[in-house]
Parts: sequence; C-alpha cells; structure tokens
Amino acid sequence: MTAIDVNLTARDGQVGEPWMCRLCRDFEIKATITKANIDTDFGWMQVRLEGPLEEVQRAITWLMTTGLHVDAEQRSVGA
Repeated sequence: MTAIDVNLTARDGQVGEPWMCRLCRDFEIKATITKANIDTDFGWMQVRLEGPLEEVQRAITWLMTTGLHVDAEQRSVGA
C-alpha cells in the first residue's frame, strides 16, 4: 500500500471542476483532503492518495493532464 501527499492548485475555470469525484470514481484509490482553501477564482488543496502503487501513479499522471498544478509532497510505502 502506498500513500502520497499531493498539493493541487487550480485557477479560474478549473476551480469548479469535480476533480475529487473523478479521482475516487476512476481510480482504485482512497483520496482524503487534508487541507484546502478554495475561492471562486483560485484554490489549493492537499490530498493524500492511498492505494496500490500503480493506481496512485496513474491517478497522479491523470491529475497532471487536467491542467492543475500538481506537486507531490511526500511518499510512504507500507506493507
């Protein structure tokens, strides 16, 4: 099982998109918002992604294709 904390930053039209819904629906991971600050034209959130390493990597790759700024904070791999 892998857990990675990811910082996501959104601007303008990206703010209102259902990113978290798609993460939970399309990937076999658990996504937990640990911190967030969202306004109408700018927002950021720190999200912990947990699951099999391949699925977490696929989810992060998908996030990078959305136009969001994606920055991985830390990584922990457990048994």
